[in-house]
Amino acid sequence: MLRAPKDLPDDNPGSAAPYEVGQFVHDNLELYYEVHGQGPRVLIFLHGILMDANMNRRLASDLAAKGNRVILLDLPGHGLSARPPRASFHRMDTYAGHVIALMDHLGIDQAVVGGVSLGGNVSLLVAAQAPERVRGLVVEMPVLEWALPAAAITFIPMLLASHYARPIVGRLAKVFRALPRTGNGALDSAMNMLSAEPRETAAVLHGILAGPIAPTVDQRAAMDVPALVIGHKVDHVHPFHDAQQLARRLPQGQLIQASSVLELRVHPERLTAEINRLLDTAWATPVRRARKAG
Repeated sequence: MLRAPKDLPDDNPGSAAPYEVGQFVHDNLELYYEVHGQGPRVLIFLHGILMDANMNRRLASDLAAKGNRVILLDLPGHGLSARPPRASFHRMDTYAGHVIALMDHLGIDQAVVGGVSLGGNVSLLVAAQAPERVRGLVVEMPVLEWALPAAAITFIPMLLASHYARPIVGRLAKVFRALPRTGNGALDSAMNMLSAEPRETAAVLHGILAGPIAPTVDQRAAMDVPALVIGHKVDHVHPFHDAQQLARRLPQGQLIQASSVLELRVHPERLTAEINRLLDTAWATPVRRARKAG
């Protein structure tokens, strides 16, 4: 059931209309989502690893003001959704199933699906699992083959710390839980990440590292829908080469270079306009059924 948010911060007080929040149950997990705007042009946009809907609320508000309906979902183990302690709940392909279940819950036949980092990879897996439901793709900072060494160097120590330095990590999380939130979506999302219990963080990282992270190359080549890929050259976990290769593999892929990971959160006007242009194209394009891979 949808309801107006009460205790959640509005990161863009000048937005055209307040958003609504809701919860639904899939695979015995209660999952939280937000709906910004109204109308048939639907974008489902997903957060990055250990982040939550806060990081994309400004984007959702801006796109809603342009006539789109933008839905933000907290994946399991993130934000206000259930936090199951077992790694098997946190595979990326399982996350993709929750996105499809959200569409069923809201009665949405088709949507443009996208996200940042983890969310971008999950959106690709949604397109692989249910190509008939995906009208287009918006993938910011994909984590694909070239990212694997840097991702391992980054996340495996986090996983080990969550397991073997749990008392220290737990005390740090308690400190961050006590800090007031700022009202800035990206910053609050990072603070929420640092507030998580170490056992919850370990389950998410373990599940994501153990499962598939992206569709096969042949599956990507079969995703014949309008697609916008946003990459930048600042960090090794999201190498620009991965974004370039993905844009080349997708039949209708378009590559946009961001100045950094912060552009869409701090100075979003240029990239928001590009995403809205992709939505224009996706909803004006006759539906093509995806080709079967391989």
